[in-house]
Amino acid sequence: MRQRLLGTGGPSVSAIGLGCMGMSGIYGAADDGESVATIRAALDAGINLLNTGDFYGMGHNECLVREAIRGRRDQAFVSVKFGALRSPDGAFVGFDSRPAAVKNFLSYTLQRLGTDHVDLYQPARIDPAVPIEETVGAIADLVKAGYVRHIGLSEASAATVRRAHKIRPIAALEIEYSLIDREIEAEVLPTLRELGIGLVAYGVLSRGLLGGDVKPGQSFAPGDFRGHSPRFTAENLAQNHRIVEALAAFAAERGTTAAQVAIAWALSRGPDIVPLVGTRRRARLAEAIAASELVLGEADLAALETLIQPGQVAGTRYATAQMALLNG
Repeated sequence: MRQRLLGTGGPSVSAIGLGCMGMSGIYGAADDGESVATIRAALDAGINLLNTGDFYGMGHNECLVREAIRGRRDQAFVSVKFGALRSPDGAFVGFDSRPAAVKNFLSYTLQRLGTDHVDLYQPARIDPAVPIEETVGAIADLVKAGYVRHIGLSEASAATVRRAHKIRPIAALEIEYSLIDREIEAEVLPTLRELGIGLVAYGVLSRGLLGGDVKPGQSFAPGDFRGHSPRFTAENLAQNHRIVEALAAFAAERGTTAAQVAIAWALSRGPDIVPLVGTRRRARLAEAIAASELVLGEADLAALETLIQPGQVAGTRYATAQMALLNG
C-alpha cells in the first residue's frame, strides 16, 4: 500500500484509510467477528489509518478496534473523533467541545482502545458554544502530555481551520468529498493547501450510493442512517440511481467497478488527499485495495467531469438539522 503525508511534513499514512463507523450500527446490524477480521485484513494489506469515533455505537466501535489491533498497535494509525452527545436510545443530542469535556472524552477513549495514545484526535463537529481556540488548546495540552500525537478537525470551514491552525498545527481536516459532493473545492481545499494541512475524505462512495449498493425502492433496516437521509428517499434515490448507472457503465468500459472509479477519482485529486473507505466486510475491502492501484488518465478524468456533475445529485447529505452543523 502506497503512503501519503497528512499535511506538509505530517505523519505518513496509507493512501486509503479504513472508516470503521459502519461496523457499529449506523447502517444497520453488523457482524462483530467479520468487522474485526476486516480491520485485521486492512492492516495485513498495509492500510494503517483506522478511523473511528467515541460515539460510534457509544464506544462499541472503539472496542472493536481494540480487539483488532491487539498485539499490532504499532501497525495502526488510529484517528478518533469526539464531541457528539447521545442519549440512551441512540439519538444525537448535541456536541460538547469544552476543554474539560475534551480531556474526559479522551480518557474513556484510551481505556476502550487499550492504548496510551491516539494518533489523530479531532472534534466531530465544531461546537458553536465553544471557541475553536479553546478546543484546540485542550487537545494541544494532551499532545504535550503524550496522549495525542496529532490534531485534526472535522467538517470545519476555511475560517475555522485558519483560527485553529494559529493555536497549534493542524495535521488534517476530515470532511465529505466525492464525485457528487465537491463544495470544498471552492474555499476549504485551497485553504488546506495554503496552510499545508492534509485532507481525509470521507463519503467517497456517498454511503454506498456510488458503489451501487443501494437500489431504487429499497427499504432500509432499522437503525440504518440512510432510511432518514434526504438523498435516499424514494424520489431522490430514483433520480440519483441514474448517476450510479452512468458511473457503472463508465467503469465497465474500463474493466473495473463503479466503487473503484469513485475511490480512484478521490485519489487523483492530489497527493494530500487520503480517502476513507467505509466497509465492514473483507470482500468490499479487497475491492477498495484494488482501487488504490487504479490510475485514471487525463482523458478518463475529463470524461468523468462531463458525465457526473455535483449539481445532478438530488437531496442533501444530511437532514436539515444536521446540515446546520456542517462548515462550522
